[in-house]
Amino acid sequence: MLSGPETEEFLKLLGERFRSNMHRHPGMEWDAVETRLRENPWKIMSLKRMEETGGEPDVVSLMPENGDLTFYDCSKQSPSGRRSICYDRQALESRKQHKPADSALDMAAAMGVEILDEEQYRILQQFGEFDTTTSSWIQTPDGIRKLGGALFADFRYGKVFVYHNGAESYYASRGFRSMLRI
Repeated sequence: MLSGPETEEFLKLLGERFRSNMHRHPGMEWDAVETRLRENPWKIMSLKRMEETGGEPDVVSLMPENGDLTFYDCSKQSPSGRRSICYDRQALESRKQHKPADSALDMAAAMGVEILDEEQYRILQQFGEFDTTTSSWIQTPDGIRKLGGALFADFRYGKVFVYHNGAESYYASRGFRSMLRI
């Protein structure tokens, strides 16, 4: 848990980001978001982890069916503190040499967040151009993963591209983007 002053400082940062990017959440008010956050201190910790790894989390939706707020990583490029990682634990363990430090799914679980799926990644791109020089692992269907692959996406030439790679691969320019529902 964050201390009282740390919480206040972090909420101030999130509030400033929220107000600076109203196109991501039209019609929403920061006071309502802040109230929801204060009611969920463990979620604040997950958002803080998103921030500390370079994600720049911001609200991108309010789900009308259940009232959930959804935060996405809104950094222009794949979060810098989550790059050079393979897709999951199985991929990490399968590497014989030059293992990366971690995997996307393990990091996400430790942070208390989920990685974006293809649809969510495309939704993110409605709010700007993200991953123009990087790429991000996205949730991979079981059938693809069972065959050894994993999916990643980026934004080039004004379009979202979804690709495949061996799940054990890792690159300095590939990380993952996360989401958190509150």
